[in-house]
Amino acid sequence: MTDLITTPFTATSTAAEVIAGVDLTGQRAVVTGGASGIGVETARALVTAGARVTLAVRDVEAGERVAAEISAGLGRPATGAPTRVAVERLDLADQASVAAFAHRWEGPLHILVNNAGIMAAPLRRTPEGFELQFATNHLGHFALATGLHRALAAAGGARVVSVSSSAHHNSPVVFDDIHFLHRDYEPWSAYGQSKTANVLFAVEAARRWADDGIVAGALMPGGIRTNLQRYVSEEDLERLRAAAARTSGDGTSAPPLRWKSVEQGAATSVLLAASPLVEGVTGRYFEDCHEAETGVLGARNGVAAYALDPASATRLWHVSLDMLRR
Repeated sequence: MTDLITTPFTATSTAAEVIAGVDLTGQRAVVTGGASGIGVETARALVTAGARVTLAVRDVEAGERVAAEISAGLGRPATGAPTRVAVERLDLADQASVAAFAHRWEGPLHILVNNAGIMAAPLRRTPEGFELQFATNHLGHFALATGLHRALAAAGGARVVSVSSSAHHNSPVVFDDIHFLHRDYEPWSAYGQSKTANVLFAVEAARRWADDGIVAGALMPGGIRTNLQRYVSEEDLERLRAAAARTSGDGTSAPPLRWKSVEQGAATSVLLAASPLVEGVTGRYFEDCHEAETGVLGARNGVAAYALDPASATRLWHVSLDMLRR
């Protein structure tokens, strides 16, 4: 078994601590969902380290506000200096929007953080008939990354980071009925399936794009109270608390559910996006700034073996391509 990768950072480390001392001058990054939650702090850390960051967002006005706030923290730019924080519209559930974003991109792309997502939403479908959580959380990011492949390859050593979740424990990708056409819709199963897909994408991208110098990783950011939970009721949160406090097989109790700050929640994303500590590391799943154990699942920890399965990763890649051709 390959040794798990560890770092000096922990669950309480912040994005600023992870990025300290890292120089990203001359690098370009895209952060989807960069106008809220941990996307803001991910973008802020990358900009602070010298990268030029594009916030890829549905709400351009919100993105502009965040860009202005991050830029204000940098001080007055030098005359003629390029914009350090840009904003572009991107609706991951709209394939035309994704294609347009990729088409507009010029030059190399060093860092792509697939951060945006929706959680436990009521059943909704895209015009193609795709279930919305899968379409947004996985398929939109898949189309974005593949559409930007040439830019990533041109960067030499590009990193693709996919924000998954411990909710992937809720469901593998159900290939026989991904879009809930023949089974009852359950929001958490749909969300879990999409988060498993995020990990499988990293596994297959790592294999396919290795010769291009592209590395890909997935991560669990931790529990953070953000707009992502807009569809999550207090009853749902109570069930999460109960699951987190359940007794494990050895008779000990799991620690209570602990919320991270957004600065802490962005730390593992920033680690995979920029830290030299994980340079060249690809196709793996991290949590709390360390690689997660496989098959040893707690309420919030560990990665399911099915999420790292190479055969499922390859199958999902082909299925995703077929969906994009519709």
